[in-house]
Amino acid sequence: MFDFDATLPFMALQFLLLAVLLNAIFYKPLTKALDDRDNYIRTNKLDARTRLDQAERLIKDYEMQLADARKKSQALIAEAEAEAQKIYAQRVAEAQREAQMQREQAASEIERQKQAALSSLEQQVDSLSQQILGKLLGANYAR
Repeated sequence: MFDFDATLPFMALQFLLLAVLLNAIFYKPLTKALDDRDNYIRTNKLDARTRLDQAERLIKDYEMQLADARKKSQALIAEAEAEAQKIYAQRVAEAQREAQMQREQAASEIERQKQAALSSLEQQVDSLSQQILGKLLGANYAR
């Protein structure tokens, strides 16, 4: 079946030479390319994870700043509302005082006019009663 002549070592030598050539030409560059790609992917994953962690930290910082800004703005709004309420209460009280003062002035003016009218009426009553007495009693009546 098999002849062990000079072709067998020659075939073995060809096989070994082909294995060495394939290793040098094909397998080493292919494994180097695969290793380079694996390193590239690994470094990109690490870089992406680092950037993701940094982005998450920035998001947390911004959320905290936003929460603080909201609290401050709500405090300012509450303070402004309290100040507005205070000013409103002052203005209402001032308007009430002014209205009360005007009512008092009007009441005193009415009272003054009432007194003036009453004194005028008294004078007219005295004058009319004198005239009536003069007419009733005639010329005999002396003042």
